[in-house]
Amino acid sequence: MQILHASSRNKNGFKVRITAEYSGVKVELAKNFEMGVSNKTPEFLQMNPLGKVPVLETPDGPIFESNAIARYVARLKGDNTLYGSSLIEYGHIEQWIDFASMEVDANISRWCYPRLGWANMVHLPPAEEAAIAALKRALTALNTHLAANTYLVGHCVTLADIVMTCNLYVGFIHIMTKNFTSEFPHVERYFWTMVNQPHFCKVMGEVKQADSVPPVQSAKKPVPAKESKPKTKDEPKKEIKKESAKPKAEDAEEEEEAPKPKPKNPLDLLPPSKMVLDEWKRLYSNTKTNFHEVAIKGFWDMYDPDGYSLWFCEYKYNDENTVSFVTLNKVSGFLQRMDLARKYAFGKMLVIGSEAPYKVKGLWLFRGQEIPQFVIDECYDMELYEWSKVDISDEAQKERVNAMIEDLEPFEGESLLDAKCFK
Repeated sequence: MQILHASSRNKNGFKVRITAEYSGVKVELAKNFEMGVSNKTPEFLQMNPLGKVPVLETPDGPIFESNAIARYVARLKGDNTLYGSSLIEYGHIEQWIDFASMEVDANISRWCYPRLGWANMVHLPPAEEAAIAALKRALTALNTHLAANTYLVGHCVTLADIVMTCNLYVGFIHIMTKNFTSEFPHVERYFWTMVNQPHFCKVMGEVKQADSVPPVQSAKKPVPAKESKPKTKDEPKKEIKKESAKPKAEDAEEEEEAPKPKPKNPLDLLPPSKMVLDEWKRLYSNTKTNFHEVAIKGFWDMYDPDGYSLWFCEYKYNDENTVSFVTLNKVSGFLQRMDLARKYAFGKMLVIGSEAPYKVKGLWLFRGQEIPQFVIDECYDMELYEWSKVDISDEAQKERVNAMIEDLEPFEGESLLDAKCFK
């Protein structure tokens, strides 16, 4: 008999239990297991000194770490296909198990856990943005693989699928909304196919996708009120001394700190520019005819190379843009997340090509001589693009700027699938 020490809803426990279902191995959950209590007992700590779950209690001794336990259970009976039918399939299964752990699970955890207040993880916006960007890269790679494959390896469920699905599970139910996962349609299809397999359903039950990203849990703790000491009859009255109007330092420390004024954006401290960004945006929006003669000429008349800079960008993973609506959603999501820079930027994003793979290229006008640091720090999409500063003394680059502002077609010899403007 194998006894699994974990709660019934633990996603790492799911790996073991689903593997047991496919292998025909009897694994029972430890009775009355309570997270935070049962895993702190001396008996549990003898099995895993770190107190982490799950732990599998076997006749030959305990095993901890969920992937190791799942591997053990999968090998208890040699007549299943969870490890493939050849040495190369075995290698690919191990490859995807590592990918699911290091690229998918790790980044979902770094995004999700701080927001939910789990594992004492502190929410830090730059760390969250980095985790989301890394997760998107991983899901893009996974999406590409699944475009031509129903399962990760071969033509049936393997241990790689069990581990991957259980690792995706926390993301889907807690933080990866439909708006997020729609960029990865093959991952979506794969996940819902897997969780609706009978053995998965038996262990997981009904799975529902998150409707929204959970707000960050406040780390601020309420300050307990001071207990007043009751007076006794014999206690002498304290002499009341007149105090000056100046508050005591100790009283000031107990008061809630007044909100500090929001620091000015460094771009607001730059020397004034002759270019008024809103005027350019109005000209762009209101020019309906003779666009080249009116808007393009007006742009260069307004442009201030000392106060602003122009940048080309190109998506690093254009080969993965195989589905038109997914590619368009990527660009739309990027522009939404750039909203924080609206006061300081103007942009054009082109989706190029009449068939897949589609190319995504853009032109951005930023206040200052560099891409603003707060944009780099807070918009994770930035690192998905290669950025190069426009040299306006180069006529070819200047003409490219004109073509991108104007949505000129064909662009660099190819048709435009779409052009989106940030203004």
